[in-house]
Amino acid sequence: MTTLLPRDADNIPIQALRLKAGNAHSISVTASSARNATAFDAATCTIAVYATGPCFIRNGNSTVTAAATDHYLPGGTYLYLSMGQGKAGRDTHIAAIRASADVTLYISELE
Repeated sequence: MTTLLPRDADNIPIQALRLKAGNAHSISVTASSARNATAFDAATCTIAVYATGPCFIRNGNSTVTAAATDHYLPGGTYLYLSMGQGKAGRDTHIAAIRASADVTLYISELE
């Protein structure tokens, strides 16, 4: 089967997405929940997130808020998330709240 995916040293296709130009976001994560101000592009199905320190995250719509009971993201870790699609709907925002100290959450839309 022909593929246009990049290949590893053993010539095996690597499932990869590219960064969507102009669609990088960052959130200052503090003791209060914060979310990305601009909705993700309508065609974005996957995002990558990276936090400079530990925080809790939750994806949803333009009113989503994060709490300390949401998903824990360790600092210094990349995480790839589906924004959903189809009958389940698609998330347009991500919210975060700090675990201890203020951090920055970086978000990259992928295509």
